Amino acid sequence: MTSQQKQLLDQTKEINVSLIHDLRELWRENIREYGMFIALFIIMGGFAVATDGLFVSSRNLVNLVNQTGYIAVLAVGMTLVIVIRHIDLSVGYLSGFLGAIAAIAMVSWDLPVYVVIPFVLGLGILAGLLTSSMVAGLGIPAFVATLAGWLGYRGALQLATRATGTIIIPNAAFNAIGNGFIPDIPDIGILPGIHKVTLILGLLAIIVFIASEITSRIKMRKSNIHVLSNQIFVLKLVAVSALIGGIAWMIRRYAGS
Repeated sequence: MTSQQKQLLDQTKEINVSLIHDLRELWRENIREYGMFIALFIIMGGFAVATDGLFVSSRNLVNLVNQTGYIAVLAVGMTLVIVIRHIDLSVGYLSGFLGAIAAIAMVSWDLPVYVVIPFVLGLGILAGLLTSSMVAGLGIPAFVATLAGWLGYRGALQLATRATGTIIIPNAAFNAIGNGFIPDIPDIGILPGIHKVTLILGLLAIIVFIASEITSRIKMRKSNIHVLSNQIFVLKLVAVSALIGGIAWMIRRYAGS
């Protein structure tokens, strides 16, 4: 073995040892957060084995995204509330009440969808301002104020749907917002039979993720905040990008069906 080969081998061993050490430190510092992700993957793996792979099939992943999309939207707003050490118990029934108002406005009041959507969004803003004014202005605890809203919106939802019960919305555009799919680009002979917009969105998500991580890392370094080592950072980018790309590739088949 030449001296150059021995030096290269020593450098490789040092990199491996440093990588293992960084991984151990990262695990110790973030054991709670990573424990939840590991538990999630174990649960998904268990369901995948129990259903012979149907749980992680393209069709089921698309159905899960479709069925939980509105929960993700509500969770974004709820996260901001929780960050400031408050809670909102009324968000579920408020969304149900606003959905009932939207259905009644289109079916009974014959309002067009481009009027109904801004209308219910405005009602949601007013409802949020009412609750927040009780918390910020009157000093009422968020738990109490939103619990009152929870009871009020539940009663309002029952009153709104008492006469009609389930409301069938005949508007195709409105239904497509909640249950439809993003239309694909015209077939130009490239990847026929595959929803190409899904792959494009997946690629854009990877680019946005990498750009945001790099920007955040630069800002943290300028502020003298501890950041991940270069090896772990690159490993994180590759792993998360592969996960996003894999999900986009898996759901491409049924995204346009």
